[in-house]
Amino acid sequence: MLKKKKKENTEGEEHLNDLMDEGTAITESEATPEELLKQELSVANDRYLRLYAEFDNFRRRTAKEREEARKTEGKDVIAALLPVLDDFDRAVRSMENSTDVAAVKEGVVLIQNKLKNILSQKGLKEMQSIGQPFDPEIHEAITNIAAPTDDLKGKVIDEMEKGYYLNDKVARFAKVIVGA
Repeated sequence: MLKKKKKENTEGEEHLNDLMDEGTAITESEATPEELLKQELSVANDRYLRLYAEFDNFRRRTAKEREEARKTEGKDVIAALLPVLDDFDRAVRSMENSTDVAAVKEGVVLIQNKLKNILSQKGLKEMQSIGQPFDPEIHEAITNIAAPTDDLKGKVIDEMEKGYYLNDKVARFAKVIVGA
């Protein structure tokens, strides 16, 4: 402990001596203990201000980097969805001239499958709700209706909106109708 204090004191004295050598300090013969302490205080204040400024710059820089990351975090998903948007544009143009509804329907189903594949590659997974017991952690009950059979009581009878998981966390709760 004493060695550590001595070491700190000698470092402070060396810095003070450096300041004195530069001619910014009072010479040792003229210096009173009060003036030396004032000088040490000014050196400590200078260090503090520099450290504070450095920390402030670090905080601003990291905040700017975080903001920039937030702006571009969905870029890969959007870039992956652009071909699907192009396919929809082509489908709309082909519907204007097409008389065959089956071909248009088949094209829209292909686009839907492409979209689902892209989203599943990004970690999106559909919930299977119909016939499952109602779970308020993943389901949002829209209404209760009389269950057609006793075994469907407390279970999901119908699904108004599908629920989705994103990387095993609920991205959207399934809106369901529960049997009572």
